[in-house]
Amino acid sequence: MIAVGIDIGGTAVKAGLVDTEAGELIGERQRVPTPAGGAPQDVLVLVSGMVADLSPDAPVGIGFPGPVVHGTITAATHLADAWIGCDARHFFGSALGRRCEVLNDADAAGGAEMRFGAGVGEDGVALMLTLGTGIGSALFVDGRLVPNLEFGHIEIDGHVAETRAAARNRDEEHLSWNEWAARLERYLRRIDELVWPDVIILGGEVTVDAARFVPLLDIRPRIKIATMRNAAGVVGAAMAVAD
Repeated sequence: MIAVGIDIGGTAVKAGLVDTEAGELIGERQRVPTPAGGAPQDVLVLVSGMVADLSPDAPVGIGFPGPVVHGTITAATHLADAWIGCDARHFFGSALGRRCEVLNDADAAGGAEMRFGAGVGEDGVALMLTLGTGIGSALFVDGRLVPNLEFGHIEIDGHVAETRAAARNRDEEHLSWNEWAARLERYLRRIDELVWPDVIILGGEVTVDAARFVPLLDIRPRIKIATMRNAAGVVGAAMAVAD
């Protein structure tokens, strides 16, 4: 099945046409900065244009940076508060005029990695963490998703974890790889105490430099690097509407 995948982030909106049976993009992935303020109508206008460019009629799966409960957005940390309480399926579906599915963006990326990427063959407890503007999390038990877990928002040493250990912090605070890895390790150790995963899959653009920080991490679970890179969120979102 062919579907459009949309990955809405606090920094950028990514989109692509996806062969959901192969888990592959058809053509190039689009990437456009998220509108300043992240208001629903502004994001909708951007998404509508991207979808129209990709396909006249394919269904659309959308990954959103926050918990999505039965299609309704319940929090929007990196976008406008006006999203909270929005029936996102109806909001996007009625505007686009086609079938839509909306889910948490990390859940979308994790689903793609579990079916086509680093999570293939991983039974037991697998945790996907996306390191970017914040920290997204997706937990799988024997391949089944436990949706909407916001492990980036746990408190560590008096701070919300993703305000200290996200990839954004390394750039904005001009941290060395060693300094940032120490923060990330502290976070991963705390997560391990809560969930005891068999494997942690790390995703996000920062993993292009995995060799510079992963060897610095001393934690119990195995670490794997997401293999689908920046396509995971787009592919996973398209998978959700196909499924």
